[in-house]
Formats: sequence, structure tokens, C-alpha cells
Amino acid sequence: MNFIKMQGAGNDFILVETSDGDRDWPQTAVAICDRHFGIGADGLLLLLPSDVADFRMRVFNPDGSEAEACGNGLRCLIKYVVDRELVNTGVNEISVETMSGVRKARLHYGAKFEQQNTKGGEVDKQPHKAEGKLTKIQVGMGKPKFGAKNIPVVIERSQNLVDIKSMLSYPVTIEGRELLLDFISIGNPHAVYFWQQPVSNFPLSQLGPKVEQLALFPNGINFEVARVVSRQQIEVRVWERGVGETLACGSGACAIAVAAQLRGYTSSRVGVKLPGGMLDVEWDGVGEVFLSGPAEVVFTGEWPD
Repeated sequence: MNFIKMQGAGNDFILVETSDGDRDWPQTAVAICDRHFGIGADGLLLLLPSDVADFRMRVFNPDGSEAEACGNGLRCLIKYVVDRELVNTGVNEISVETMSGVRKARLHYGAKFEQQNTKGGEVDKQPHKAEGKLTKIQVGMGKPKFGAKNIPVVIERSQNLVDIKSMLSYPVTIEGRELLLDFISIGNPHAVYFWQQPVSNFPLSQLGPKVEQLALFPNGINFEVARVVSRQQIEVRVWERGVGETLACGSGACAIAVAAQLRGYTSSRVGVKLPGGMLDVEWDGVGEVFLSGPAEVVFTGEWPD
């Protein structure tokens, strides 16, 4: 089975292009993502045909569970289809079917200059943006959702699907430490904790798995600890459900940016600094959240069946 290893801000994936829906993909993910006996990755990405979009993406965590959303994985998949010319050259938008709905990616190109000699013998450089190098992939992550049933989270505070305030600053005590959590769904569930100290000081490896497994969260939770550096930047660490601590999380970056804006900490566009790199998030306070960041090829290979 041919694969390509890719990463976005250190969040690494094994991408497989396939039409095989019968394979035991959860078990394959467990084996292939193992960092000692497999290739090693934060997740297995499947690129599949779709009846409702240009492509379909499925994401499996290293424990075999399937994730509803993955922003960094989505950007990696988009880069793959562009690099492999699975879409027309210069296309500006690509749609991808995911478990959380159809997501669209906007493609931005740098200008490519073509030299042409004028009558006077001088060289005239004319930009042709559609033919230039892909410089930015911006993916739509859908509208953030609030309310206990939408996330889901089992609390008595509110069951209203649009009640935002009831989802902020929910107190949880773990090992004697009180955490005020903000609950948000970006197609998958997130609990965000804002801390005033550098996030490197937070005991994430100790508390992360305990937060993930709280009975509050019937489907588990992605847990983020964040510190607001300025109105334009937040530093973050992430404990991903079914994965553990990762160098980056795209949907987590979106959840943090939304929570920070709702609290009045940041503006509509913010840079989210993770251990693996920087992600850029934009949200107008009403509609869809947009995520931008790097997506790179690491290596290609063949996995023995």
C-alpha cells in the first residue's frame, strides 16, 4: 500500500489514496501510526472519492478511533491533490466531504513571471497568478457550535443549542486544581482552558488524559491550554482525544480563537502559536471559522500489507 507522510505545523499524518471501503482501517491506523513498530503519525488520512464534493476525507487516530474533523489534515490533503494534479491547474477552491460536513478550501497562488521581449528589446515581466506556486491554503472549518447537546457535554447548566454563555467558564476540579473550561464544537468537541502562565509550565501530560476521560464528555474531548500573549497572538498546547499531546491541532486552534474572541481577549484574526509552528485563524464572530497554515511532504513509501 503506497503512502505519503505529511505534516502541518508538526501535526503529522500518513495519507493513503484509496477507494477501498472494506479494509479494516481502524486496525490499520493502530499499526501504521505506531511510532516504534510502524511509520509513526498523529493520524491516518484517507483520500476517497465523493458523491457530494470533489473528494472525501476520513481521519483515524492512533488508537483506531475516527475523528470528525481535522484542520491540519485537511490542509495536507489539499496540498496532496494539488501537487498530484488531481484538480485542474490554478483552481481556486476545492470541496472535501468529512464526517462533520463538506468543507471548502481556498487556494492562494504567488505570481509567476513570464519574460517577454518588447519591441525595444527590454524584458517585460507579466504576472500570471493562476500559474504560480501555491502559497497558502485556507480551509473553512464550519461554524462553531455551542450548547451541551451539540458538543456534546453532560451538564445541567443549559441544554440550549445556541446558548453560548453557558458554555464558558465551566468549573472542573482535577487533582485539586480548578479549571474553568470553555466548551466549543468545531465539528469535534473541545474544552479550552485559559492560563496566565507560559503553557510550557502546565502539567498537560498529567491532566490531559484525565480531562479527556471525564464523564462530562460522552464522546471524549480535545483539551487545550492557552495563554493570551496579545490581541494578535495566543500560545497553546493541545491534548488530542485518541492521540495524546500533539505539536499542533487545527480544530483546536480554531476553538481557542473562537473562545478568546468571545471573551474579548483578541480580534477577529489571531495567530495561534503551537509547539510545532504557527496557525492563523479568522472568525467574524458569526459565520464560519477559517484556518491557514503550513502543509509539507515529509517522505513517501510503501506499507507492507
